[in-house]
Amino acid sequence: MRLDHISYAAGPEGLAEAAQRLGAALGAGFSDGGMHPRFGTRNFILPLVGGVYLEVVGALDHPAADKAPFGQAVKARTASGGGWLAWVVSVDDIRPIERRLGRESIEGHRRRPDGVDLRWRQVGVLEVLDDPALPFFIQWDDPATSHPGGGGTAAAVIERMEICGDADAVSAWLGSPLEAQDIDIEWVDGDHPGVSAVHFRTSNGSVRID
Repeated sequence: MRLDHISYAAGPEGLAEAAQRLGAALGAGFSDGGMHPRFGTRNFILPLVGGVYLEVVGALDHPAADKAPFGQAVKARTASGGGWLAWVVSVDDIRPIERRLGRESIEGHRRRPDGVDLRWRQVGVLEVLDDPALPFFIQWDDPATSHPGGGGTAAAVIERMEICGDADAVSAWLGSPLEAQDIDIEWVDGDHPGVSAVHFRTSNGSVRID
């Protein structure tokens, strides 16, 4: 179990503008990740050091964005001004998570502009809607060849994440320790649970994005 990616919801400025703004701060350009048909969303991707990636995501004008929990979460975060949406952990086998939660994971896929169709299974977004401090879980169909964090030139590394929430509740939710990735998690106080800020090390120095 390891940190897979972190999601940032575009604000009223729109998806492309949000990706451009974050890219400028991190000294790197995002690539168009394509559309999630089942969720009614679209993203831009930036691979990071260590096989982790950052996505900027926005909701489409599509019925799926109102029905799918992930689409609902993106729309709600955008409506509140945009910002950090979720952190996501990957597992080799999602079935133990399914048994623990008492429901099956759902299939997800995203067709990139180059035609490659990335596929995975995910579970836990419903709980994230109630407590944004919790991560959700993902299992990639073929992470060795299709993981968005692989390939290309990694431009930055996550040094620390500030998360507002109950550390014990998150630990119980995870069920097992995260793999060591040299990423510190700092539990902070605040009125809004979830990822509060992320610290990156870039070619331009340390950057904090809240």
